[in-house]
Formats: sequence, C-alpha cells, structure tokens
Amino acid sequence: MTTKRILIPLPGYGCDPSEVAIPWRLLTEQQHKVTFITPNGQAARADDIMLTGKKLGLLKPLLMARADAVQAYQAMQAEESFQQPLTYAGVCADDFDALLLPGGHDKGVKEYLESDVLQQLVVDFFRARKPVAAICHGVLLAARSIDPATGKSVIYDYNCTGLLKTQELTAYSLTRLWLGDYYLTYPGTTTEDELLTVLARPGQFLEGPFPLLRDDAEHLNRGFFVKDRNYLSARWPGDLYGFSLAFIEMLTE
Repeated sequence: MTTKRILIPLPGYGCDPSEVAIPWRLLTEQQHKVTFITPNGQAARADDIMLTGKKLGLLKPLLMARADAVQAYQAMQAEESFQQPLTYAGVCADDFDALLLPGGHDKGVKEYLESDVLQQLVVDFFRARKPVAAICHGVLLAARSIDPATGKSVIYDYNCTGLLKTQELTAYSLTRLWLGDYYLTYPGTTTEDELLTVLARPGQFLEGPFPLLRDDAEHLNRGFFVKDRNYLSARWPGDLYGFSLAFIEMLTE
C-alpha cells in the first residue's frame, strides 16, 4: 500500500480521545503518515472527562472512552507528531492526501469548529476531491465550510450522517444535574439541527440503525457511516472502527 499523508486538525483542548486515537492507530498500522495541527502549534489535550471518566459517576462505563481508545491515546501522546503539531495556518491542502475531522463536545472545541482558517482548508480539500472524513461534532466543521464559488456548504449536495439529536439530548438529560450543559456544545441547538440547515434536502441526512453498542474490529456491523464520493461521515465513537477502515479504503481508491 502506498503511504498517504493524512492531516488531522485538533482544538487546543476538548477533542474526543477515541475519535482521534482509534483512527490514528489504524492509519499508522497501515504505514500512513499523520500530521496534527492545532491553533498555536502546542500539543492538543483531549477532553479529560472522556479520557478518565471523572464526574461521570455510575455512567462512567457507558460514556467514557473505552480501554482500547485510552491505550491508543496514550500511545499517540508519546509520538513526536502529536507532541509537536503544526499550526492551523501553517499547512495547505496541496501537501496532504486526505483530511480527518474528529469531534468532541466540550466547549473547548469551538475554536476548532469556528476556525475560518480550518473552514477554508476544508473547502480546499473538497475542491481537490480529496478524501475528507468527519465524525460526531467534526461534521460541523465540514458543514460550516462555505465554498465561495457557490455560497453553499461543501456538503450541500452530499448524503451524510452525524451525531443524532436523540444521542446529544439523551447524554445531556442523563448528566445535566451535575454536569450542566457539558454535553451541549451549543445549548439551544444540536449537531443534527445544524446539519439539516446546510443540506439541499432533509433526506440527505441518514440516521442509521439505533446506536446502542459500539463497534470494534470483530463487530463492525454495530457501527454506521455514510460514504458519498470523497466525503465520509459517522455519528459517534460507536462507529469508529468501521468509519476508520472505510477511510483507509478510500485512500487506496
């Protein structure tokens, strides 16, 4: 397999550890080269609640990152590419073969989701028809990337998925008594709500099967993702293995 150059943008704080580390592990196992970028070129820090489970109480086994993701994150942290990322403004799409957009729901991800520099970068990848993969809140970065040539989102006419409204509101309802709006990155709206506003038709948003169990290498049927041309999207960490393997397959097409 030919080595591909994969770009992964991250916020300074708040990325979901599973959504970064599992794709990183599977990509690097296939000898692909991953480059990380952050706002200021300092190493990113994952959402500590997702990484450690602290403050989740009895819901810790259900909501925090699984053991395989924590182990992958710890291994990723030791890599020079993660410890010494480039800056958002220091890269261009021409230097990479594909783009991966992880999610995260802590308020710290807003600097990533709202970055004009990253949104233009996403536009550049779409214009070049290079593979772009987004999961969970990462799909918002794609949705907010407006192509100046059309005045519309780069995913305007794409079939896609993303974090479901039911998932987001359920996590909020289960934890709001002690975590407040921690699970609502943007109180008053949801990821699904925003995605529907940028698509040509509501039917382009595909919910998939009920997201109950997380997938893994032996149970890929538990996950769900949508591939439409050069764009791959998924809903939550429970889709990660199938999503990552589908992304790797796109790199060979």
